[in-house]
Amino acid sequence: MSDFAGMEDLLQDFLQEATDLLSDVDNKLVDLERAPDDKGLLNDIFRGFHTIKGGAGFLSAAELVTLCHLTENLFDLLRNGELELTPEIMDIIMGATKGVREMFGELSQGVFPKPAEEYVIRGLKTALKGESPVVEEPVATPPNNAPKVKQEAPPQTEQGPDWVAMHAAITGVETGTSAPAEEVSAPEATTVPTVEVPQRAEIKKPVAGKPAELGRRATDKPATTAASRRMDDKTRENTIRVDTARLDQVLNLSGEIGLTKNRLTSLRVDILAGRDDPETLHALDQAVSQLDLLVSDLQNSVMKTRMQPIGRLFQKYPRIARDLARQLGKDVELVLSGEETEVDKTMIEDLSDPLIHLVRNAVDHGVETPDERLRLGKPAKSLVRLEARQEGDHIVIIVADDGRGMSAERIRAKAIEKGLITEEEANTLDERQSLNLVFLPGFSTKTEISDVSGRGVGMDVVKTNIQKLNGAIDIRSEQGKGSVFIISLPLTLAILPVLLVLLGDQPFALPLSMVREILPIERSKLQEVGGKETLVVRGEILPVMSLARLLGWSVENPPEYGVFMQTAERTFILGVDSFAGRDDAVIKSLEDFRPRGVAGVTTLSNGQIVLILDIKELLADLGQHTERSSIEFT
Repeated sequence: MSDFAGMEDLLQDFLQEATDLLSDVDNKLVDLERAPDDKGLLNDIFRGFHTIKGGAGFLSAAELVTLCHLTENLFDLLRNGELELTPEIMDIIMGATKGVREMFGELSQGVFPKPAEEYVIRGLKTALKGESPVVEEPVATPPNNAPKVKQEAPPQTEQGPDWVAMHAAITGVETGTSAPAEEVSAPEATTVPTVEVPQRAEIKKPVAGKPAELGRRATDKPATTAASRRMDDKTRENTIRVDTARLDQVLNLSGEIGLTKNRLTSLRVDILAGRDDPETLHALDQAVSQLDLLVSDLQNSVMKTRMQPIGRLFQKYPRIARDLARQLGKDVELVLSGEETEVDKTMIEDLSDPLIHLVRNAVDHGVETPDERLRLGKPAKSLVRLEARQEGDHIVIIVADDGRGMSAERIRAKAIEKGLITEEEANTLDERQSLNLVFLPGFSTKTEISDVSGRGVGMDVVKTNIQKLNGAIDIRSEQGKGSVFIISLPLTLAILPVLLVLLGDQPFALPLSMVREILPIERSKLQEVGGKETLVVRGEILPVMSLARLLGWSVENPPEYGVFMQTAERTFILGVDSFAGRDDAVIKSLEDFRPRGVAGVTTLSNGQIVLILDIKELLADLGQHTERSSIEFT
């Protein structure tokens, strides 16, 4: 039985608000470590612990009250100048926030939290006496110069990297040359895979067919590892915070739709009574048009209630980066950008783990130690950038570092060594495809396993989870300058832009994010390579795959049109009979029965139900179709 019987709602409200508040405190602590005399930060952190203590007291969580009270008193002395912030005190404070978060976990299980770690309580009490606490928990030596007591923050003499120039250099825009860095290991999987971002002008097209071969050798299906199961089985939060202004807009639109409905009802009565004069018909046309606009506005407004600023996700990463950097003896600053960018709430939840692993990879594998950076002529402090922005109907998330970069040659060699690809396959890969080998299950460049990485589990899981969001991930890297991971996601998961294609009279919906162009298939231009039909499109040799064959249907006539498709692993031409236009599909899932290769269904404006195809799943079964597995219609 819960210790909070009858107070469940209050407990959940407290945990939701206090967790956000603690994440904000964590970020401010990271900032305070760089500016230990900042009175504003000291006051904000003091108020944070005071607020959490008040809520915990109302719930009678005595041990949480004790921990927050001691930490609050410590910050009261710091902000009043009676105590000076030392690295040892900061380590104890970080231990206290860790303890508070663990107590939140116990509260979420409906039990009173246990006392905090003894070293934390003893350290806080020692610091309150004006003595230097002894940090008994193993803590890595802080990199370079940790903030000293009562010393002014050192002037910012070192310039951070020019992110624009760095990204330009990585993507091939000439920005000058630099001395080659010594070869180092590629950013490794703590948990991360990749899909390809929808093609943009600056992204080089991959060579056709090769990613497909690699994907089939490594695995026929997305990896189902313990890490991926942990990502999938998390308990989802079933509540959402919505700005009252957005709810007011929904309410106003609902009222206007009600008035328009009444007008249509009145006109219906008039028409049934025999009034069909031009004035009545014109009034009917106006009312229908008005209803169309209002329903469209209402749909957009309702969709916006699902949108949440991604800053709520980003806010926990500075502390994660800081703690890992100290553990590894590195000096790393995580720079956040675009926190106000809004993303579908369900997408935010599913992005949490992949982004954690990308940030950890950047700190662990991407950036060098301070000594190594100084030898290379770089600033001792490394910068990792986490950015979000909206581009059209997509959200782009970037995780970039100014570290050692990745060696395409070494990645190919490691993939061959582990048996993930053959030497023949490796020789056909360009640099971009070589970098994408880090997403193969089991890939790792580490020779020793640590508690951070080295087991080769991770990058494939991230890729799988990004794919589940209909998204894509791509890598740009240059040795000595750093690496950039680019994630592209649809704005919302509830509405999916689709291309409607026809097989005979039967329409199917294809995700528009995979479509690069539409072209006719001229039989005279088809060539047979390795027993398979191919088509040359602007120098690329692309396999032609019949949608009918993918579905297991009999093929009576060859396809007349092709859809130039691109998934994470391959580019190809999908043969279809014709097209029925594009649409914004409202996705309905098939809970009880979902045929393989079908992502869901949608209803067209004429009432017809259309299947939304899961192209990746169909391709995974390529060549294994039987009549029994085909999709049938009656």
